[in-house]
Amino acid sequence: MIHPYNITTSPFAVIGKNVNILKGATVGLSYGKKPGAPVIGDSVYIGLNSTIIGGVNIGDDIMIAPNTLVNCDIPSHSIVIGSPCKIIHRENATEQYVYYKV
Repeated sequence: MIHPYNITTSPFAVIGKNVNILKGATVGLSYGKKPGAPVIGDSVYIGLNSTIIGGVNIGDDIMIAPNTLVNCDIPSHSIVIGSPCKIIHRENATEQYVYYKV
């Protein structure tokens, strides 16, 4: 975690390896349209103040821009921006963003 402050995660969320979560991000449980907690793949960048909520699947190599609301499934190799989220396919989406890989 680059800036490990004010980060909220559900204990039911599944988070892969090499995931960078920045300040103010939320990975939350929901009982709405997609009940459950997020499943997040490998090499994912979760930007400042972004929110991932519900039983959504986030693929590998995803860059979630700051202040983005993610409440739908995101395919691998994508950039996600806005609210509602807009998905842009991009190979190596996190190449310059994911730090400290294991």
